[in-house]
Amino acid sequence: MIDTSPPPFFKRGLAPTLRLAIFSGLALFLMVADGHFHYLNTLRNALAIVINPLQHAMNAPVRLSAKVGDFFVAQGRMKSENADLKEQQLMLAGKMLQYQDLQAENAHLRHLLDAKTRYAQRTTLAEILYSGRDPFSRKIIVDRGSLQGVQPGQVVADQIGVIGQVTRVSPAVSEVTLITDKDQAVPVQNVRNGLRAVVFGNGEAGTLDMPFMSFSADLQPGDQLVTSGIDGIYPPGLPVAVVSKVERNAAYLFAKVSCTPSAGPDRQRQILILSAPNPPQMEAAPQKQPAQVDHGKR
Repeated sequence: MIDTSPPPFFKRGLAPTLRLAIFSGLALFLMVADGHFHYLNTLRNALAIVINPLQHAMNAPVRLSAKVGDFFVAQGRMKSENADLKEQQLMLAGKMLQYQDLQAENAHLRHLLDAKTRYAQRTTLAEILYSGRDPFSRKIIVDRGSLQGVQPGQVVADQIGVIGQVTRVSPAVSEVTLITDKDQAVPVQNVRNGLRAVVFGNGEAGTLDMPFMSFSADLQPGDQLVTSGIDGIYPPGLPVAVVSKVERNAAYLFAKVSCTPSAGPDRQRQILILSAPNPPQMEAAPQKQPAQVDHGKR
């Protein structure tokens, strides 16, 4: 018969049941000995020291993935908070601009109220709606008309000086022609020396002309020009312009004088409409009474 048993080289040693009994008894002995006499504490501590780096190495990927997740979550939260802060900043900036605009408007209105006390005429507060459509004229439209007592020819001013004159009136709005319009002329007087002249608009914003001034006229840059009042339309003493440039050439009879308006509608939206000045009343000459003849005396 053929021997099918493995050669001695491949023998597995003790039987599995016997090995289980031996290792179980050894484990039980170690547990009892460690529980009563603590023989394995030193071995346990040594193994803990050896295994600790391995535990940290095994936990490193978990901690790294958690940190990466926290990083991206924090980045998303920061982006959202940053967007909210920017939106709030824009809203606050808009409110701040509105606040500054209201503050400037209130200051301007206070100056207008002070100006109303300086003007002897009755004044009407108006607001500029828009500029005229004609690019070759200098006109504005205000929100006061005939229903508020506005009439053509009334002078328009602000807290600084003259702006223009009412030229057309509707029931609810009025058209104001600025003094810089090419069809406007304002009689003025030099505050420094009392020299009288007339300033004309040239159709350009921010400039006025004073033509037909003699070469030797006493005019200097910086001279203040106010209304003279001789036309019966503009009340006397209202600031009109400041002399900005005086060019004299011996080859010409007249000096070239340029002026800068003292006031202007491009600074504020509120203006004052002055009532027309009352023309001076002429006193009637006393009539001579006919001489009475006394018929009693001969």
